[in-house]
Amino acid sequence: MSVIHQNLSTSISSSTSTFLGHNNLKSIKSSNVSIPGRISGVINCVATPSAEKTAYKTKVSRNENMGKLQAGYLFPEIARRRAAHMLKYPDAQVISLGIGDTTEPIPEVITSAMAKRSYALSTVEGYTGYGAEQGEKQLRAAIAKTYYENLGIEEDDIFVSDGAKSDISRLQVLFGSKVTMAVQDPSYPAYVDSSVILGQTGQFQKDVEKYGNIEYMKCTPENGFFPDLSAIRRTDIIFFCSPNNPTGYAASREQLTRLVEFAKENGSIIVFDSAYAMYISDDNPRSIFEIPGAKEVSMEVSSFSKYAGFTGVRLGWTAIPKELLYSDGFPVAKDFNRIVCTCFNGASNIAQAGGLACVSPEGIKAMHEVVGFYKENTDIIVETFNSLGFKVYGGKNAPYVWIYFPGQSSWDVFSEILEKTHVVTTPGSGFGPGGEGFIRVSAFGHRENVLEACRRFKQLYK
Repeated sequence: MSVIHQNLSTSISSSTSTFLGHNNLKSIKSSNVSIPGRISGVINCVATPSAEKTAYKTKVSRNENMGKLQAGYLFPEIARRRAAHMLKYPDAQVISLGIGDTTEPIPEVITSAMAKRSYALSTVEGYTGYGAEQGEKQLRAAIAKTYYENLGIEEDDIFVSDGAKSDISRLQVLFGSKVTMAVQDPSYPAYVDSSVILGQTGQFQKDVEKYGNIEYMKCTPENGFFPDLSAIRRTDIIFFCSPNNPTGYAASREQLTRLVEFAKENGSIIVFDSAYAMYISDDNPRSIFEIPGAKEVSMEVSSFSKYAGFTGVRLGWTAIPKELLYSDGFPVAKDFNRIVCTCFNGASNIAQAGGLACVSPEGIKAMHEVVGFYKENTDIIVETFNSLGFKVYGGKNAPYVWIYFPGQSSWDVFSEILEKTHVVTTPGSGFGPGGEGFIRVSAFGHRENVLEACRRFKQLYK
């Protein structure tokens, strides 16, 4: 019986924040609560102490590439630290300007189209089951016309998906484990992590904070956030995001022309991520296909997430021109079509109805209003950090502000801001070694929260 009493005396610590929500712990005043066990009645069995148990193991080896990954994926790690902070300060008003998640309502012209499609599914006449894996014909045509008119991209070059992030991983499956890749440094972590999982990389090198066999194209204030291509070795695949996440920098026409020429000289394929193109305020290209010759060396990934607030709805697309060929002359699009048909049953028909509304004249107007709101938030954040004397980058063509903290660790700055202001940001080093010393502040937030966060920043750094 003493063994049972001992085992039933347990503790709940802050580590339980991984699986216990804040609302469930409101009544707990201490972060370490002891729950004594009390046994009554007759017990006919005795529990075996956990230390003596031997877990059953299969004979299946773990994917060794998963073991290469460093800690958790960036944004869940931020969410974990946020949850722990909320347990520590249960009464604090925590404001999240970290993860780039939209906050404003989806325009009604778009939600009404989804509601109509949803209701139609409850009728015999309106019900549909599986659709085309590549997306509904009408939506593919509308995307081609809206975003690629006069650029040579046609309806059957468009593959509708459940978002750009999903397509990045499908493209990695398409490329396989033997390709080499280059990535902007800093950049969206999904490019590198998916490359590691597919087995394209070597081990993580802690001294330089890089994976072997990946070409990190350094993008800094010193080079205008565009890599020195003369110093970049040849790779099979080049991931390039413009406007860039996290720096907020949009490449110019001349820079993208150089990138396309570089890819042609090396026989490489550019995966161009244009998920923030609608935020561009100047005459920089919105699509890689605006560059002459790009269709022979490029594909483009994009999404409705940051335009229409579809981060939860999930809808995006990939455009792969017929002119894009492998070294043996086989069309890349045909292989991607095979991947899509094998790995995907098509985007939600309700989401696709929303996508069709997005690219209607009324929908485009509504999306520009949403984007305009976030760009106003960006201006507020930029003005705040400029007034405090920081070196501030981005913000003009993207919903992200990139702030430099010289001589400081990104994670240390993240922790200090969270501890002293209860505001969640994103540490720049989470986007690659080139992001060390920077913090990314997202403009996705309710206006009152952005204003309050900026008031706290000014109080901290005045």
